[in-house]
Amino acid sequence: MDLHHFTIHELHLLLKEKKCSSEEITRSVFERIRKVEPKVHSYVTLTEEIALKQAKKADERIREKDFPPLLGIPIGIKDNFLTEGIPTTCASKILANYLPPYNGTAVQRLLDQGAVVVGKLNMDEFAMGSSNETSAVGTARNPWDLERIPGGSSGGSAAAVTAGECIAATGTDTGGSIRLPAALTNTVGLKPTYGRVSRYGIIAFASSLDQVGPITKDVTDCAMMLQAMAGHDPRDSTSLNLPVPDYQKTLSRDVSGWKIGIPKEYFIDGLDPEISASLNEAMKTFKKMGAECLEVSLPHTDYGVPTYYILATAEASSNLARYDGVRYGYRNQEAKDLIQLYQKSRSEGFGPEVKRRIMLGTYVLSSGYYDAYYLRGQKARTLIRQDFEKAFEKCDVLLTPVSPTAAWKVGEKLDDPLKMYLSDIFTINVNLAGLPGISLPCGFTRSGLPIGMQLIGKHFEEEKILRAAFSYEQATEWHMRRPKL
Repeated sequence: MDLHHFTIHELHLLLKEKKCSSEEITRSVFERIRKVEPKVHSYVTLTEEIALKQAKKADERIREKDFPPLLGIPIGIKDNFLTEGIPTTCASKILANYLPPYNGTAVQRLLDQGAVVVGKLNMDEFAMGSSNETSAVGTARNPWDLERIPGGSSGGSAAAVTAGECIAATGTDTGGSIRLPAALTNTVGLKPTYGRVSRYGIIAFASSLDQVGPITKDVTDCAMMLQAMAGHDPRDSTSLNLPVPDYQKTLSRDVSGWKIGIPKEYFIDGLDPEISASLNEAMKTFKKMGAECLEVSLPHTDYGVPTYYILATAEASSNLARYDGVRYGYRNQEAKDLIQLYQKSRSEGFGPEVKRRIMLGTYVLSSGYYDAYYLRGQKARTLIRQDFEKAFEKCDVLLTPVSPTAAWKVGEKLDDPLKMYLSDIFTINVNLAGLPGISLPCGFTRSGLPIGMQLIGKHFEEEKILRAAFSYEQATEWHMRRPKL
């Protein structure tokens, strides 16, 4: 039995009925890794010994009838989550060999449930990228076509889940970094409302935009992962003290009478016709289920990309100032004085994309430019948020594309940063507004590449987008397809 292909909820049932053990599931996952990882390259660090110990402990808990939903389930952790005693490098040379002394909150909550940590997943360096090509350890590959990228920055997470190299994975989403890879790999990826999941123990990129979420094989698994990670954390000042609904219980096929908003600004000329056709079919599916699709307007959509690349780079410049070669991480050994130590350590430790964003951010924060760029960016952000608020007066959820194209070839956009940045055109504004968004499978191109659909909800209404996603998923079979590796 290929246990690595099962979902969390299927394995939970098998464990409960004693039809398999956590150790068997974990061994199945590592056998799969040995088979496909040389081709997919989705991991930075593997922790087989730790995982098997955790699996044995999980099996003991099962015998004692202590049964949280994620008990014994092998999960991959994106390499920007702090993991006690396990290297956390952010796929960057500057953090090579960094061993955190504690677990981040999201990781700890998964461990408290008895989840098994398979290893640390590949990503764009410091989560800066849309293709996983900025990783210092090399590009993760898309299991649907190994010549193509899996999306980014959580590319390793999405590639590992779709390839069966873990049952589910964690990701972070600053401008689409969970939803884009999910769309390009036929997985489900959820970016929760800003403040729903603690960011404590996540290596920061842009603190007002970063959010933690899951990448899974289906919507039910997504609800289970979110349930485990969500909730107030006093150690994160942006974490909101709100009750967490039982997401799994809110899953239902019933969306009759729901109003689904279709933002006209998202269906533009640059959208691939095959993606447009898949989304039109998805709208027809919702209509058959009794939902109404109506056009809405988000007039400031075009300001999203420039606003994001002002605010995100400014925050990145500030956050990454701490990597100076003095306290931890990479340190140049030949520097003759302190200034040279900073210069050499940072220029050798960071990759080109991270350097580009630090310089952009330092520029927009510099004296004389702060008001012209950063302050205006914050004002544009407010207008974008207000657009969503007005749209939600008319509808329950919004339906949009995730990416303008299916997965592109490795190297295709690497020399053109602007082209790469535009890959996030449909996801960025959700982060600027702090809203929850989910990507789920809704079709394939003629050449066999996955297509994703995005559902966006009001603040702290994750249960609504999960319910809409679940109803669509149950009416279709796209999520059941697996790549042949």
